[in-house]
Amino acid sequence: MIAISVLYPKTATSKFDTAYYHDSHMKLVDARWSHMGLHGSRVMHGVPGPDGGAPTYAVITILEFESMAAFGKAAEAHGAEIMGDIANFTDVSPILQFNEIAV
Repeated sequence: MIAISVLYPKTATSKFDTAYYHDSHMKLVDARWSHMGLHGSRVMHGVPGPDGGAPTYAVITILEFESMAAFGKAAEAHGAEIMGDIANFTDVSPILQFNEIAV
């Protein structure tokens, strides 16, 4: 099992439409990839720390896939559509990190 961290940086001028992200983008991700090895996703919204400082990331989403090969096939089939939708909810480029899930 692998987890892909999708990190959306927060800057003083960045925008992020959380309603669109939840209501449209994540539904698109689920519709395209749930039958291709996506086992689940978790969306986390950055909040200020104890000192009141702004979060580094506006949103972090974790996508769990059965394998790197499954993600590769899913990305090949629908990656352009999913990545192309990003401009509809943010003006920042996400950072992707691939992780092995330790049991």
